[in-house]
Amino acid sequence: MKKISKYKVDIWLLIILFVFIIISLVTINSAQSLISNDTLVLKQILWYIAGFIIAYFIMFIGNDFIYRNIWIFYIIGIISLLGLLLFADPINNAKCWYSLPGIGTIQPSEFMKIILIITLGTMIHKFNEEYNNPTVFEEFKFLIKIGIVVFIPSILTFLQPDTGVVLIYLLITIIMLFISGIRYRWFIILFSVIILFIGIILSLYFINTDLFINIFGTDFFLRIDRLLDWSNSSGYQLENGMTSIGAGGLLGMGINNTPIYFPEPQTDFIFAVYANNFGFIGVLFLLGLLAFFDIKLILLAIKNTNLTNKYIIGGIVGMLIYQQLQNIGMTFGLMPITGITLPFISYGGSSLLSYMIMMGIIFNISNETIRYTN
Repeated sequence: MKKISKYKVDIWLLIILFVFIIISLVTINSAQSLISNDTLVLKQILWYIAGFIIAYFIMFIGNDFIYRNIWIFYIIGIISLLGLLLFADPINNAKCWYSLPGIGTIQPSEFMKIILIITLGTMIHKFNEEYNNPTVFEEFKFLIKIGIVVFIPSILTFLQPDTGVVLIYLLITIIMLFISGIRYRWFIILFSVIILFIGIILSLYFINTDLFINIFGTDFFLRIDRLLDWSNSSGYQLENGMTSIGAGGLLGMGINNTPIYFPEPQTDFIFAVYANNFGFIGVLFLLGLLAFFDIKLILLAIKNTNLTNKYIIGGIVGMLIYQQLQNIGMTFGLMPITGITLPFISYGGSSLLSYMIMMGIIFNISNETIRYTN
């Protein structure tokens, strides 16, 4: 048998990652001109370097170490979220970040997404090992445990407030439970409860605004109001972003030629900058690249024999696809604007480091798959 290096990875995943880096740096460079900040590209390069160091460290210690100690990471994540509410200084009326001198800001909820995926993956695997054919009551008890594990970071993140990340927590949970093999009746019950809850909230929102504010508060009212802005394609950011996308035409206006300002071009609306610079052809290339990356991860999960790895990749793919659809969709007015960034492309230290942690885990899984197939 041919000996496989401990650090061997799927070359296509690595190539795609480097293409993402190039796209990210070029597009952020264009976004800099809109916000008069010429340091973003350098910072993004430094974040990527730090990310590769972290990914290499994860490959060195191995996924088993992380899986065995995930509850320690979970507790650290919860403490970091709680610390934000108690000690962090508000930025734009939100307590989502720790400010670190000389480094910038760190957003714990970005890391909590990865921690939650691994935590749920290990819980699901343990449950399936213990119960080959679980009863309805055994599944119910398991779902209660899952609910508690997800509820704690969800409520702490919601209070920051960061509704977008809470939605990602919930989506990750639903996807991972769906592929876990539990009875589908639970999803019917869950979606029925969600639809009922949303119906009650929206009814109060539209019928009696004063009662809605008295029950849920002004902050939640404003969040709902912002989410519903997308339905009529209103808002300064959305309108200017869509104008920039349309101005790109077939081949784009070229790098650093985005003519119209819109808020957060380097993060939330980076796709609008990219589409303006590279046009419809460039958009097709990026969409194809994202799809190819997602498919590679799905195939990796199919080939791998470790069930924990399968569940974790399922959660990662679900998170990535949602963020891709959400970020790109909201720039076209097809989805509500929630502040969700485009993975690997948008500027940001915390989000980028969390994705590189994810890549370290994926590279380890890839290496295991290569060893198995050889």
